[in-house]
Amino acid sequence: CKWSDMQVCLSGLTCLSCSSSASLILIKKQNIHNVIFFFNISWSFHVGDYGTLLKRFCRTEQQCYLRLMTDTLRPFVPAYHGVVQQDKQDYNMMDNLLTHFHTPAIMDCKMGSRTYLEEELHIARERPQPRNDMYEKMVAMDPEAPTVHERAQQAVLKTRYMQWRETLSSTATLGFRIEGFRWGYLRQLKQLRQVLEASDFFRTHEVVGSSLLFVHDWTGRTGVWMIDFGKTVALPPHLTLDHRTPWAEGNREDGYLRGLDNLIDILADMLPLT
Repeated sequence: CKWSDMQVCLSGLTCLSCSSSASLILIKKQNIHNVIFFFNISWSFHVGDYGTLLKRFCRTEQQCYLRLMTDTLRPFVPAYHGVVQQDKQDYNMMDNLLTHFHTPAIMDCKMGSRTYLEEELHIARERPQPRNDMYEKMVAMDPEAPTVHERAQQAVLKTRYMQWRETLSSTATLGFRIEGFRWGYLRQLKQLRQVLEASDFFRTHEVVGSSLLFVHDWTGRTGVWMIDFGKTVALPPHLTLDHRTPWAEGNREDGYLRGLDNLIDILADMLPLT
């Protein structure tokens, strides 16, 4: 994705779409008909009482939220209220970030230079089973992507597919992937960056597959929060990350701050256009 194309993309969108990773049950798109779009992710989420959201239980995410509630990043994540059970299923209970917005428009922006953990690569290499389903997905998106060998097998290895998939978006180059966007959040992003650079939690965790959730409404209210910590894992005691160093297998760098830097730069460049 070219830098100029990205700017046009970001400035041109007034309503946002939401990827399946976003911690939301529904989004509202404000237009002349006030159309409401529902996404089929009810298996993971339920709206709780008193402005809360129930997200299907993930122990890794629970541990992250428990740590974040005592970290300087707390204002930039949903408040966490523990584990509850509904219909014999455990859920993490957190604030519903849309509660105080009126007809909100939202965006889910995946952060970092990769969306898979190094452990996932190791597991995939230990069990190198060619996958027909991933080959079909690859061909559906780019018929020229498979190699001659992959075409003959009609299958690709999971490691190959995971790394190829990242090349299709801005994830590998700019460090963030856009699902949809309306700009206006520059101040909050700069505040978040400042807090991230001083955060003990951030320094000692590999943050992969996490998103920034952008929300705004017709009243002018905006909000930016970090969400989705199912792949955020603590580092060994001797290791810390700067989140800007390019990833090389083994260094566990995730490119989160590099992506945030690029996002801030793009928004800053767009400001004179408004």
